[in-house]
Amino acid sequence: MRRLQPGRLVVATHNAGKLREIDDLLGPYGFDTVSAGELGLPEPEETGQTFEENAILKARAAAEAAELPALSDDSGLAVDALDGAPGIHSARWAGPDRDFARAMRNLEEELQKLGAIAPERRTARFVSALAIAWPDGHVETVRGEIEGTLVWPPRGEQGFGYDPMFLPEGHARTFGEMSAEEKHGGRAGTDTPPLSHRARAFALLVEAHIGE
Repeated sequence: MRRLQPGRLVVATHNAGKLREIDDLLGPYGFDTVSAGELGLPEPEETGQTFEENAILKARAAAEAAELPALSDDSGLAVDALDGAPGIHSARWAGPDRDFARAMRNLEEELQKLGAIAPERRTARFVSALAIAWPDGHVETVRGEIEGTLVWPPRGEQGFGYDPMFLPEGHARTFGEMSAEEKHGGRAGTDTPPLSHRARAFALLVEAHIGE
C-alpha cells in the first residue's frame, strides 16, 4: 500500500462540477491541483466494466501524460428498478453536451414505463470509485456509496449531475438542495461524518493513502 505526499497532483477530470468537489475535499491536505482539462490532456476511452476499472484507466492515463501523480473519480447512479443502470454509463445518459436535466428526464421516463412511482420502487445508490496513480504505473483504489431514493421533479440547484433527483436515506432534502459542506462533512477539524458517496470514498482515501 502506497501513500501520497502533498504536492503537485493532477485531478483526472474535464468535469467542472466534479473538479470543484474534489478540490474542496483536497483543500485541507496541502495539494497543488491541476485538472486534466487545464493541462489539455485527452479523455481516455472508458472501456472498463466497473467504476474501479474506469477510475484506474483515467488516473493512469493522466499520470503517464503529465508525469505526476493523478487522482480520478468514476462515479454514477445505480437504480435498482433499472438493474443498476445507468451505473458506469451515468454521464453518457447526459449526452456529449453533459445535459443532466435531459439525463434526469430520461431516467424518470424509464421509471414511469415500469410504473415505479412509490418510493420503495425508486431506490438507488450513488457510487464513487477513486483511484490514485503514480507515473510508474502503481495505483490504489477506494470505493464509497450512499443509499437513497429518487424524487420527481428534481429539487435544488446545488451540486451537479443527478444530485437534484437523489434523496439520501434518512434526509428530507436532495443533494441538489444541500451545500457542499453538508454533503462532504467529515473534513479536517470537524466531527461530521461524510455523507456523499464521493466524500465517503475520499475519507477512506485519506485514511489509507494520503500523508504520513
